Amino acid sequence: MTPLLQVSNLNAWYGESHVLHGVDMTVGEGETITILGRNGVGKTTTLRTIVGIIRERKGEIRFAGKDMASVPLHRTAHVGIGFVPEERGIFSTLTVEENLMLPPVVAEGGMSLDEIYELFPNLKERRASPGTKLSGGEQQMLAIARILRTGVKLLILDEPTEGLAPVIVQRIGEVLKKLKERGMTVLLVEQNFRFASRIADRFYLMEHGKMVANFPVGELPGRMDMLHKVLGV
Repeated sequence: MTPLLQVSNLNAWYGESHVLHGVDMTVGEGETITILGRNGVGKTTTLRTIVGIIRERKGEIRFAGKDMASVPLHRTAHVGIGFVPEERGIFSTLTVEENLMLPPVVAEGGMSLDEIYELFPNLKERRASPGTKLSGGEQQMLAIARILRTGVKLLILDEPTEGLAPVIVQRIGEVLKKLKERGMTVLLVEQNFRFASRIADRFYLMEHGKMVANFPVGELPGRMDMLHKVLGV
């Protein structure tokens, strides 16, 4: 599989706090990759460093062969990377449709509004509702949906199921499977191991700021003892 994202010996700091200690990771084009790990091991920091939010870093990040070291944060989407943070960032005074239309289209291949509404029927029903009126699940759907219009090639999600009802978690899983069928590459941090096991092609297991294991979904049964120990699942 052709590598789309390559991370090599990535180190990152918050001030004097050294958080990432030589992270190595590869995401193939069309793959769905899940980073697993307990709270505080560096999962979110890894995502934030990849997209350029954290600039105090060393190591190499390459996307579609391009060195990301010189790419400023406001150009990350134009390179082809879309990021949905845990806090979602919905504009509360804008309607659903206004939120959807706000990000610019940066490349060909993005979804039309009709395609997005077919994927997220809830959003179609609420398209005239302001962000303040949406449930947590609807906000998460909207945060994902507005990235899909832009034409980015890699969708990065930070804890997409956190705090959501099981029926919404199931719906988001279905959406991610459909995106994979369309060829979308997805990288996500997820603590809901059972959700992750249904959608991921491969897993990276993180401890103390570095990746300690990397395995395909087919190896899950043989890795459960390790996962119980590291994750407590």
